Amino acid sequence: MKVILNKDLATLGEEGDVKDVAKGYARNYLFPRGIALPYTPRMIKIIEGRRAEIEARKEQKRLDARGLKEKLDSLELSITMPAGANGKLYGAVTNQTIAEELAKHGFQIERKRIEIPGGGIKNVGKYKAAVKLYENQSAEISITIIAQEIKTETQSAKPAPRRGRKNETRQDVKSESAEEASAEEKQAEAAAE
Repeated sequence: MKVILNKDLATLGEEGDVKDVAKGYARNYLFPRGIALPYTPRMIKIIEGRRAEIEARKEQKRLDARGLKEKLDSLELSITMPAGANGKLYGAVTNQTIAEELAKHGFQIERKRIEIPGGGIKNVGKYKAAVKLYENQSAEISITIIAQEIKTETQSAKPAPRRGRKNETRQDVKSESAEEASAEEKQAEAAAE
């Protein structure tokens, strides 16, 4: 089934493109969300009337992508992660971690658009990550992973015994129960005499 895209969709195409999709996909997903319009003579005329507006938006997106590419190419991220003595990280640096770090620097980039070689970084060192921008443009970010010092307790040191209100309360309850039991015994003895 042919449809005309009304909005950009990363997996399918850009606004104004004519695509061939499955009928169920069009009826159940694209049409209800306003992402696509049916390929009819009337809709073709509407899209052709908006063609200049669509092209102007595409050109603006290209310019924005070029500016963003320049900024990201010059950016160097430093991420501190807990690591072992051999430089292996406890965990991994993922595209989500990089997206959060970019947000701290003022860049709102979806994690899906960030590609890390090997799917994740698992060791301390310097790496490169690619960020997909508009159309075929992409930027390359330099990332430095720094090991965070982790304080470890020596195994020979024993932790101090826990003493708190909880234990004192239990002891108080036990002593009160013992006092009550002895009082009851004295009453029983007094009654027996």
